[in-house]
Amino acid sequence: MSAPIFEACSRDPAVTGLLGTGADMRLYSFGEAPDKVARPYVVWQVINGNPENYLAGRPDVDGFTLQVDIYGTTGISVRSVRDAIRDAIELQANITRWGGESRDPTTNNYRTSFDVDWIVRR
Repeated sequence: MSAPIFEACSRDPAVTGLLGTGADMRLYSFGEAPDKVARPYVVWQVINGNPENYLAGRPDVDGFTLQVDIYGTTGISVRSVRDAIRDAIELQANITRWGGESRDPTTNNYRTSFDVDWIVRR
């Protein structure tokens, strides 16, 4: 079980317009982006999480913190994807950190990131 970031983004026309649709959507769990993937693309990973524990009974929700990294050929492209994903998930989750912006000297990819907290019912 994890946060439903793919499901939320795949239903949003702004995100799919930038990242593609269905199985071709360029939104990947960590380590799953193919080599030489078209840009822009997004990689996400769980960086923290915990169940909502109670004194009596089993937890009914889990909390997840995701780090979302966006890569592209221009700063404008990564910011556009960041903002589209923000708008797609904001009513279901909370953005907790805006990451820095950088450019990789080897790949020349532009990058930005953010963290999001998500509460998921079991």
